[in-house]
Amino acid sequence: MQQAQDIMTTPVITVTLATDIKELAQLLTEERISGVPVVDEDGVLQGIVTETDLLFTEKPLHIPTFITLLDSMVFFENPFKMDKDLKRLTASTVADLYSQECLTVTPATPIAEIAELMISKKVNLLPVINPERKVIGIISRTNMLSLII
Repeated sequence: MQQAQDIMTTPVITVTLATDIKELAQLLTEERISGVPVVDEDGVLQGIVTETDLLFTEKPLHIPTFITLLDSMVFFENPFKMDKDLKRLTASTVADLYSQECLTVTPATPIAEIAELMISKKVNLLPVINPERKVIGIISRTNMLSLII
């Protein structure tokens, strides 16, 4: 039975929280990849940043719908979401964009489990980590498709 270690890509291209978003866009474009793990100075996984996150910086800002009632504002949507959206819209570094919640696998994760994760959770990239949470590989949908060839 094949495992993550059999198909993962190494070495892994990574960025840090301090990476400029223009540098990130250039990296993704030049390497023709859809995203990269975000790591600290020791290579420990902090999250993931993707093309979709970068595209968010071009999205128009949506102001929550509200009404004024007795000198109070009643929001029909979560006003705190606007704060988060505004931060992402004005992002200058990866720290402003990346997703901290990041699904991962280990080198011994079976391929069938990886396929199930990618489909059920709708993810394109899965970092492969060791017990210290250091990124040692990455699996993309392209890696998975290579099994068919």
